[in-house]
Amino acid sequence: MTQDETDALSRRSFIAGAGAAGAVAIAGCTEQADTGGENANGDGNGGSTGSGSGNGQLSGNISISGSSTVYPLAEAVAEDFMEQHGDVQISVQSTGSGGGFSNFFCTGDTQFNNASRPIKESEEGLCEENGVEWHEVKVATDALTVIVNNENDWIDCATPEQLEQIWGPDAATKWSDVNSDWPDENIERYGPADTSGTFDYFSEEIMGEAGAHTSDYQPTEKDNIIVQGVTGSKYAIGYFGFSFYYNNPDQVTALAIDNGDGCVEPSLETAKSGEYAPLSRPLFTYPAKSALQEEHVAEFARYFVERSADEELVAETVGYVPNSQEEMQTQLDQLNEFIGSSE
Repeated sequence: MTQDETDALSRRSFIAGAGAAGAVAIAGCTEQADTGGENANGDGNGGSTGSGSGNGQLSGNISISGSSTVYPLAEAVAEDFMEQHGDVQISVQSTGSGGGFSNFFCTGDTQFNNASRPIKESEEGLCEENGVEWHEVKVATDALTVIVNNENDWIDCATPEQLEQIWGPDAATKWSDVNSDWPDENIERYGPADTSGTFDYFSEEIMGEAGAHTSDYQPTEKDNIIVQGVTGSKYAIGYFGFSFYYNNPDQVTALAIDNGDGCVEPSLETAKSGEYAPLSRPLFTYPAKSALQEEHVAEFARYFVERSADEELVAETVGYVPNSQEEMQTQLDQLNEFIGSSE
C-alpha cells in the first residue's frame, strides 16, 4: 500500500521530529498498548490480548522493543497497520538493539525486537533460557552516518583509520592528534550508548571488535540528542543511522568515507550498491515464535515484511534502502515457514 503525498509529508515531519526518541508508544486509534501483560512463554507475550474475533476482525496488542535505527521504519509500518486494523494497538520502544534483547524480548516481555545488527550469541542464550524462540527478518539496509558540525571546515571525508583514532579505546584528545593540519581543539563526541546495535556495528567495523570504543563521549539512545550535541559545537562529531540525517540534512554535515577507493558519501544509492563501505549494514526485526501463534501478530509480521519492499515508505519517507521484491519474497516465505512450524 502506498501513501498519498500529504500522508507521506506528514509522516516524514513526524519522523524528523521524533527521530529515535526514547520509549515512544504509538497512539493509534484508541489508547496506548499495555506492555506489562503476560509473558512470551505461552501466555500472550508482552500484553497481547488475543487474535482476531470470529468474524475475522484482528484485535490485540503488540509490543516492539529494540533498535533506535529501525524505530522510524517500525513506527511507520505500525501506524499504517493500525489504520487498517483499528482494534490492534502497537507500542514501539527505542531501547537499543542490545537493550531490547536483554531487557525485553529475551525475557518474554515484547513480541518483536528490532536490531541494527544480528542477535549475539549471549542474547541467543538468554532467549533460550527463557523459552523464547525467534526468527530473523531483514527489513532494510542502512548507511551508518558520521556527522560533524556545519562550521567544520577541515574534514569532509574520513578513512576508517582516522575514525578509529577518533573513536577507538585510545581515542585522540584533539583534532590535531589525528592530523596536524586540523585544529588544536578537543574533540567532542556524541554517539549511541553501548546497548545500541549501531554502537556494536560501528566499533566492530571500524575498531575491529564490538565494544572496542572510547568511553570519552556522550552516549544516548536518542538520535536527536546526538544532533543537538553536534550542532552545538564546531568541534563535535557523532554517528547514527542514515534515516535521521536523511530527514534532517541541513542541521549537520555527513562525512564521506574513504575505504581505499576514494571518498563515498552516505546515500541510499551507495548503501544499495555496497560502495559505502564498511558502514552499509542490514537492519532486522525479530518476532517471537510463541507470539506468531496469534493471528494479529502473525499478520503484522507478514505486513512488515511486505512493506520492506515499499520504495515510497522505506526510501522516500524513512530513509533506508528497501528490500528488493526478490528479497522480500524470500523473507516472507521464510517467515511463513517459521509461522507454520509453530502451529
